Amino acid sequence: MRVAKRRRDVPEAHDARAGVELLSVREQAVGSRGRAERLRTVADDARPAFYALKRGGWRDYITLLHPPYTLWHLSYVVLGAALAPTVRYDRLAATLLAFFLAVGVSAHALDELNGRPLQTRIPRSALVGLGISGLAGAIVIGVIGVVFASPWLLAFVAFGAFIAPAYSLEWFRGRFHSDFWFAFAWGVFPFLAAYYASAERFGLSALVGATAVFALSLAQRTLSRRVRALRRRARSFEGRILYADGVVEDIDGTWALAVDERALMLIGAAISGLSLAALLARV
Repeated sequence: MRVAKRRRDVPEAHDARAGVELLSVREQAVGSRGRAERLRTVADDARPAFYALKRGGWRDYITLLHPPYTLWHLSYVVLGAALAPTVRYDRLAATLLAFFLAVGVSAHALDELNGRPLQTRIPRSALVGLGISGLAGAIVIGVIGVVFASPWLLAFVAFGAFIAPAYSLEWFRGRFHSDFWFAFAWGVFPFLAAYYASAERFGLSALVGATAVFALSLAQRTLSRRVRALRRRARSFEGRILYADGVVEDIDGTWALAVDERALMLIGAAISGLSLAALLARV
């Protein structure tokens, strides 16, 4: 008998950390509608991500790229190169392409292969093909860098070739599918790879920048985990909030998701803008 495996990055429906079991305030507390409670079912029509397009056809492939998050992680590549003592734009372009293939295409395709979290209709064979070809393309770019730039880049190539499938497919019982490895693999790693590709050494700015990127990636992970749980596992939202000044606010899907998703969009836009500004300052 085949047993479905729960993805480790999405809490169980009864997990209090998911914020799903929200305590309801009964109507009698506000004296307006008796004892009835507000109930809203969301599981059947909710999008699996705020950036997900309507399912089917080419839209699934756009959704698969996780556009705002891919741009966010590629911004770390730009920031790493911008903070390096010397900016080598040809190497920056190659590094951007490599991480787009490895993260934007391969890791996300393998992630979708592992449990269909985005609920796309992309055939399994297509996901496997994207996962393999995307990672292979990134490795080829990395090997070219080893030959023409620095042999030490081989360490980055080897780590990238391992962590993309290890994280997305949850190898070793999900040991690499954790907050730490998310922040390191999709934040610190692209930042340091781009920095080293340009500078061929690490300076103090690399250490400070990597620490900041690690913290930002943890913030992203913290916000997105709750959002994913609510969008993909919540069956209903119920209740009301009664504030001290008498204002009553209904608890519904918009209330539960709006703040975290707005924060994710704003932080992602800010990181992209800051990275571009840092690069332009070097021109």
